[in-house]
Amino acid sequence: MSPTPQPTPARLRAIPSRLLAGAAVVADRLVSERLAAEGARKWHFAVLVALAEAGAASQAELSRRTGIYRSDMVAVLNELAAAECIRREPDPSDGRRNVITLTPTGRRRLERLDTLVSDAQRELLAPLTPVQQDELTRLLTVLTEHHHPPHPSPSTCAVPSLAPTVDGSSG
Repeated sequence: MSPTPQPTPARLRAIPSRLLAGAAVVADRLVSERLAAEGARKWHFAVLVALAEAGAASQAELSRRTGIYRSDMVAVLNELAAAECIRREPDPSDGRRNVITLTPTGRRRLERLDTLVSDAQRELLAPLTPVQQDELTRLLTVLTEHHHPPHPSPSTCAVPSLAPTVDGSSG
């Protein structure tokens, strides 16, 4: 017979970074599982959201908007193009690059993925009241922006930002 497991020590349960990491693992699993059930990944969702919110963009611009490494962006765009969610067309002002646009199929796909991500958020935050959920989101935004400021727009910065991946996984 195995011994009764001991509770996590109180000192460990009081370390904010440890608590954030634990919550992040649960959040990542919930979102990833929901998206995977639809044959999608978090990076697909991120690219579709970026295109829906800010419009057509180059691969480099999408990388800056989403935090997805440029080297990983090509594979993500290939998958979205194969599913007819995006269209790649030569940039009329610079033939060396493509402009990525969201297709009607991509918009419908984003609507479905939005629902799945929202469901995952509801499950993750279920123990909190709506006011607590809003406060948690606000506080996490403050922490995130302090430690990793938003990407500058091309007009405010001549040197592109090299951001880490959104979740550190293979997307």
